Amino acid sequence: MLFTFIRAWKEAYVKDIKGATAIEYGLIAGGISLAIVASVFLFGEQLASLFASIADSMQQAAEQVTEDTSGGTGGGTTP
Repeated sequence: MLFTFIRAWKEAYVKDIKGATAIEYGLIAGGISLAIVASVFLFGEQLASLFASIADSMQQAAEQVTEDTSGGTGGGTTP
């Protein structure tokens, strides 16, 4: 009786593919996470300087628009 129970439990476990699917998804998520971390370490400084450059350019453009709309010496023409 115990042998039959163990054999039935083993067969049910082998036929159950939900666990294998969960492991596959876990491996995929781990691989994606590893790729993200590696990219941040490899390109982190370059990305930081790129975003800083973009932020500076946007700040300068915002200041230019403010000067143009407030009648400053921004070089805009007044109709």
